[in-house]
Amino acid sequence: MDTSATQPSAAPGSQMVQQAIGKSPSELRFLHEGTELALAFLVTRAARHLDDVHRQFTDAAQQAATTLTRAVAGTTSINSLGVLQHSATQIDILAARRADAVNRLGEAITTYRQVTADKPTATPPPRATPAPSTAARRTRQ
Repeated sequence: MDTSATQPSAAPGSQMVQQAIGKSPSELRFLHEGTELALAFLVTRAARHLDDVHRQFTDAAQQAATTLTRAVAGTTSINSLGVLQHSATQIDILAARRADAVNRLGEAITTYRQVTADKPTATPPPRATPAPSTAARRTRQ
């Protein structure tokens, strides 16, 4: 059974940026100067924050799943106060933080796209103008 389609991204913040902007967060810092660079930095920081909170959420959920699996198998003692009393609260808090991080990254991406709309994403290198050929110079004279 292929579970790759059901597995969530390990880096949803980076994935959001890639889908919305077409660049990875680490690439954004090389594309702009000034205000646009500051916004690119905010987008990158928001993406990394979401990735970090998502990792914490995933770790807590996996730990709770492991605890439940052991409890069902009878290989661990069950706390009489509740198997998930502590971890459920932690998971709820992390889920709320993750949802907030998704919203903040979405706002940062929207602002970035508004400010950088219709602007080149990188400062193009100066074009070298070819020197006129000797034959072209003779025909002008």
